Amino acid sequence: MQIANQQVAGHTFLRQMYDDSYFPDHVVGQGKAILLRLCERIEDVQPSDLEALYVLTEAATEEFNLLDMEFVAAGSGIETVAREWICDEFRFVASAYGFTDANAEALTAGRDW
Repeated sequence: MQIANQQVAGHTFLRQMYDDSYFPDHVVGQGKAILLRLCERIEDVQPSDLEALYVLTEAATEEFNLLDMEFVAAGSGIETVAREWICDEFRFVASAYGFTDANAEALTAGRDW
């Protein structure tokens, strides 16, 4: 599925992580794919309220929970700075789809990173 939202389509997800050699590009690419799938789900489901959005972001957060093991296996990890960058991307996605009042903590409430 092609992303219809032009703000999202033109966005470089996880740019800071790609720019930091501590994070292996192939694992960062998996994180980017998670965020793009989240956007696809939002466009497909078109959540009508924040609770419906949070269901979608919860699933993406769970994927990042699993991805952290890939980072660790590659000698990296989702630590404080990366956590902030990833959370910023969740906030960007919510805002791009009109959920400007989304709670930043609720977007990634299930995270264990």
